Amino acid sequence: MPMAIRNIMTEENPVLRQKSREVVLFDDRLFELLDDLNDTLHHANGAGIAAPQVGVLRRICLVEVVKGELYELINPVIKRSSGKQVCEEGCLSIPGRSGKVERPKKMTVEAFDRYGKKRSYTVTGYAAVAFSHEIDHLDGVLYVDKLVLDEGEA
Repeated sequence: MPMAIRNIMTEENPVLRQKSREVVLFDDRLFELLDDLNDTLHHANGAGIAAPQVGVLRRICLVEVVKGELYELINPVIKRSSGKQVCEEGCLSIPGRSGKVERPKKMTVEAFDRYGKKRSYTVTGYAAVAFSHEIDHLDGVLYVDKLVLDEGEA
């Protein structure tokens, strides 16, 4: 099957500031979008990608912080989060820049898989950062909205 690399929207595109709609149909179009997102993520060497980043306002994101451990999150909902960590983040939609963001240290997320089965994931560390970052995209929030200053930078 040929790879389908979609164009990644950059921060000036207003689609990135819109709230995504829930997925209601788990069909071939969804499978195609998930496969395209996966191809686009790998092509861009990212740790995650959300559907709005390719211009599709649906509550879908992919996270792969460890090669081969791909999470497909459809209609994700953060059920619990705890702790705090500040990490350096970047974004495929904001190339060439990065900044420090405070995220949960641990979180539990419920989401559907591509077949409509509800799943629960508990992630920590960098995976929690990536889950949080990608889920923010579904609400029109970019990491640059959450930048924190280091002590002494103020």
